Amino acid sequence: MSTTPRPRRFTRAELESFRDAVVPDLLPGGGQALRLLFVGINPGLWTAATQTHFAHPGNRFYPALLQAGIVQGRIDPAAGMTDEERDHLRERGIGITNLVRRATARADELTARELREGGERLRATVRDARPAVVAVAGITAYRSAFGVRGAVVGEQPDPFEGSRLWVVPNPSGLNAHETVDSLAQAYAEPARAAGVIG
Repeated sequence: MSTTPRPRRFTRAELESFRDAVVPDLLPGGGQALRLLFVGINPGLWTAATQTHFAHPGNRFYPALLQAGIVQGRIDPAAGMTDEERDHLRERGIGITNLVRRATARADELTARELREGGERLRATVRDARPAVVAVAGITAYRSAFGVRGAVVGEQPDPFEGSRLWVVPNPSGLNAHETVDSLAQAYAEPARAAGVIG
């Protein structure tokens, strides 16, 4: 992965200009199998500015993937992921999407309707892409999107459009009771089930 430091500073006004922007899904192509699809709640403004999922410097997603062995080298997406880094994820059968496509400063700005509609969009994505395992990062958003009030973190009892389904903790820095260690342990479970790690 890239070892060259890249600039990563945005003013508040610059970030605000990306409100409601859309970040494309990161999915394998060219016949590559999709083993594990991570699902964020929605893009943050930093993610929209860099067009890179989970890009905010305070987000623990990529450090947790590295610690779990899901990726093989450090990824620093804060200035935008490199093509090499994207290819590394795809080659390992990893994809990333979101429940809701529009960017906001915080996930709690989303409406219940947006989350429900996002759940239906996710169903369509999973039917089309056919991942072995889906991992939704955020229990509250999962409950809202699919109307499963009693859902708990971990593997869900029923398949999701033919895929095994996990709900895992959200890696945002705002989720203060999670650490890179605890996230890595949680993410390793679906990755192991998907055959990404042994």
